[in-house]
Amino acid sequence: MSEPTKVNAQIIDVINQTQTATMSQQVVTTSGAGKAYQAVAQSTAMAVQDATDTLRNVSTIATTAIGVAMAQLLATGDPKYVTALTQAQGMMTSAASDFTSIGTAASTVLKSFPSS
Repeated sequence: MSEPTKVNAQIIDVINQTQTATMSQQVVTTSGAGKAYQAVAQSTAMAVQDATDTLRNVSTIATTAIGVAMAQLLATGDPKYVTALTQAQGMMTSAASDFTSIGTAASTVLKSFPSS
């Protein structure tokens, strides 16, 4: 059997430097903090996107309800359709308020999360 070959000292040095550059406590901590910040940023962005979708959907429903109620009010003169108009407008106001609250909360969470 042949004797083991000695590894060149420069190769050992390169391996040690690479390990230090990629696995030091500071590198691991900084990398982990960055990944955590990105995950929180993505989660808050998704929350705002979901709130936007909800606002859009409520807007579609409210606009349709307003159109139908207005057509019925004009056709019949029945004041019950004024109530429907008011309720549809209230839906929009409530959805817009929810959107603002979610956006503000998401912004606060992201700003409060340490980025490093």
